[in-house]
Amino acid sequence: MEYYVANNGSDCGPGTKERPFQTISKAALAAMPGDVVTVHEGVYREWVKPRFKGLSNKRRITYQAAEGEKVVIKGSERITSWRNVDGNVWKVTIPNSFFGDYNPYELEVFGDWLVSTETRHLGDVYLNGMSFYEANSLEELEDPKIRTEVMDSWTKKVTSVPSPEQTKYVWFAKVDENQTTIYANFQGADPNEEFVEINVRRSCFYPLETGIDYITVRGFEMAQAATPWAPPTGDQPGLLGPNWSKGWIIEDNIIHDAKCSALSIGKEATTGNNYCSIRKDKPGYQYQLEAVFSAERAGWSKEKIGSHIVRNNVIYDCGQNGIVGHLGGVFSEIYHNHIYNIALKREFYGHEIAGIKLHAAIDVQIHDNRIHNCSLGLWLDWEAQGTRVSRNLFYQNNRDFFVEVSHGPYIVDHNILASKYSIDNVSQGGAYVNNLICGRMNHRKEMERSTQYHLPHSTKVAGFSFVYGGDDRFYNNIFVGEDSAEGVGTAHYDGYTTSLEEYIEEVHKVPGDAESFNLVEQPVYIDHNMYLGSANAFKKEETNRINHDFHADVKIIETEDDEVYLSCELPEDFEIFAGKIYTTAALPRVRIVDAEYECPDGNDVSLDIDLGDNKKKGDGVVGPAAEMKSKKNYIKIW
Repeated sequence: MEYYVANNGSDCGPGTKERPFQTISKAALAAMPGDVVTVHEGVYREWVKPRFKGLSNKRRITYQAAEGEKVVIKGSERITSWRNVDGNVWKVTIPNSFFGDYNPYELEVFGDWLVSTETRHLGDVYLNGMSFYEANSLEELEDPKIRTEVMDSWTKKVTSVPSPEQTKYVWFAKVDENQTTIYANFQGADPNEEFVEINVRRSCFYPLETGIDYITVRGFEMAQAATPWAPPTGDQPGLLGPNWSKGWIIEDNIIHDAKCSALSIGKEATTGNNYCSIRKDKPGYQYQLEAVFSAERAGWSKEKIGSHIVRNNVIYDCGQNGIVGHLGGVFSEIYHNHIYNIALKREFYGHEIAGIKLHAAIDVQIHDNRIHNCSLGLWLDWEAQGTRVSRNLFYQNNRDFFVEVSHGPYIVDHNILASKYSIDNVSQGGAYVNNLICGRMNHRKEMERSTQYHLPHSTKVAGFSFVYGGDDRFYNNIFVGEDSAEGVGTAHYDGYTTSLEEYIEEVHKVPGDAESFNLVEQPVYIDHNMYLGSANAFKKEETNRINHDFHADVKIIETEDDEVYLSCELPEDFEIFAGKIYTTAALPRVRIVDAEYECPDGNDVSLDIDLGDNKKKGDGVVGPAAEMKSKKNYIKIW
């Protein structure tokens, strides 16, 4: 059956094409497995909470915008009753009942791994779609000099700062037992004449219950939700998400202005909810260990959780994450998404911020995404096992890619990492193949936090390990050190062994057990890479090309038509320096996990599809795109 929703409909009607419902929420109370909910053009200010689940991929419930029509779901309300206080400052007083049991102007940004020292709330004010900044006091809101001094002090602490033009738009709220008063500096605009909205609801499309499986959400714009801080040790609601379910398809949506996280494929509260911050009796690390086992006891498995598809979405202007998830995103596929302007507003700061931030991304395939102008592009944290990061475009991020306390096997292939800071590697068991890497690389061990690894293609825990450093593979990459940049290349592996046999021999020269393994550097497998400019090679690499005098002049060029091109120059011998196609058989197995590099279904992997989605035949050039050539290149990459 197909239900219809339109602004001029009625929730007392049958939801037919002739007599549509007025709200999507009403349709969500009626839609059963196999049904479709089609929503016509308009703005819907509601939190849609799907009640029933689909039963399989063939019997899913689909929520879709009518073809060719703009459908917007907002977590905000428009306010037109502002009163002028003084000059540019206006105020509005709202009864607390307006917010129900969730008042964003009373609720703080709070939780584990948050390190901000200033109190921030989940509310926000929007002038013609532009979000404001929260002031620390009414005096700061009223006095531009105080605000300037605060911002000058604050901007010294961060590497990417907001526009001074935007930061002068500020709000402050007072909440008492009965009412909420919001003050805002509109810088000369009349808020009753302009379009002014405030955050009201936590989410736009998110079930209250877990296990609401096989839902499709397609073609909507969703915005302005008061989403809370979403750490891996807490409940992780987003503006949109499945809430610990299986088999959602989230596609062709525009998602923006989530206070914290836009799209969540993460955990729920019963497996731990900010206990470190509330109880303060154990570190967050310990509670995160416990969360994994709590989830396993609660049925965390491929049969019940994950296997989502997130594709063709545009996600931007969010305070914490574009996509977030711990445990709940296993076996998912995330591709063809455009994610930008994440965590650049910098109202608060913590350790869980990125364009995409995933914990336990077991067998998750992240490919063909465009991620730029983010505090951090992609952060894989804990249990990146069977994860593949392929054919993505990273640029103008503070950092492009961070993989932390994982043990592999994970694959990073045919990506462009074009920011000045490309890779933070605090893991082991990675295979980096056919990438263009243009920025600094940081590599370190982690010998104080032992984290889980799993049976291949499973959520079952197989063991724990520290990160010893190494056990990484680098083949067919182009490293570009522009402007004498330091830390680009593979030289930080100097001193590591180069085979498992050599490693074992060195370890057993000293009698002992665990302490002997701590004394020897794990093997690394590094060959057939190109190093340009200030990039430096691993001393034991047998076959490479090094040209410290060559200036590649790498540029990522965006056009007015939202196309993106790679412009660069490559040495004259570039095409002669061919590299082979790497497969499971050619990638040495991972030591700690004792596992092979495979596809999620257990079949052998072949890294034979380039950045342009072209299948490579035989030996090809190094780097991400098969059409790269000597001298000048101008290649469409998005």
